[in-house]
Amino acid sequence: MLTRITGDEKHSPSANSTLDVLWVLYDRILRITPETVDDPDRDRFLLSKGHGPAAYYAVLAAKGFIPEEWLDGLGTRMNHLGGHPDRVLVPGVEVGTGSLGHGLGLAVGTVLGLRAQGFVDSRVFVLLGDAELDEGSNHEAIAYAAATKLPLTAIVIDNQSATHGWPGGIAARFPGFTTAIVDGRDHRAIELALADRDRDRPHLVVAAV
Repeated sequence: MLTRITGDEKHSPSANSTLDVLWVLYDRILRITPETVDDPDRDRFLLSKGHGPAAYYAVLAAKGFIPEEWLDGLGTRMNHLGGHPDRVLVPGVEVGTGSLGHGLGLAVGTVLGLRAQGFVDSRVFVLLGDAELDEGSNHEAIAYAAATKLPLTAIVIDNQSATHGWPGGIAARFPGFTTAIVDGRDHRAIELALADRDRDRPHLVVAAV
């Protein structure tokens, strides 16, 4: 993947850490295809970990959301694929991200919006990096989601890149969530953890890589 998608090598570790989770989401979990990308009752996936989106682009290309030829021009002036995903330019991208700490709050708002419109079967998944938990905005979103029992799924890639670490582990930062901790390279374990959610509580999957 990284031998073809060039132009953002400094974020290669970020891309590599998310690849397996992204593949399982789009291959086995999400109710979304290139044909249903605008259906109002589709599942939503939000990439809060917006730095190094090369893996995200590779999965979208493999699943037919974008032409594979786009992968060869990542970050170039006339290409749709930038250093951060842009929902206006890239089919299948739900939100433009890159400013860390925003994705979980956006996911909370997305669940509330879907609920207000009556789309109760549309699921919302958001992928975060462990270092994002240094941002206070995430803790507000965590507290609100738990208090209101929003049925969203947060996935945290744990590659021990947080500045201060987390006493008690990442799951301890998500009170009120059901939790699962999995090997972030084990596709079957990731699938089971993502599928095993409580419709009446938010769910956390920690994918250790």
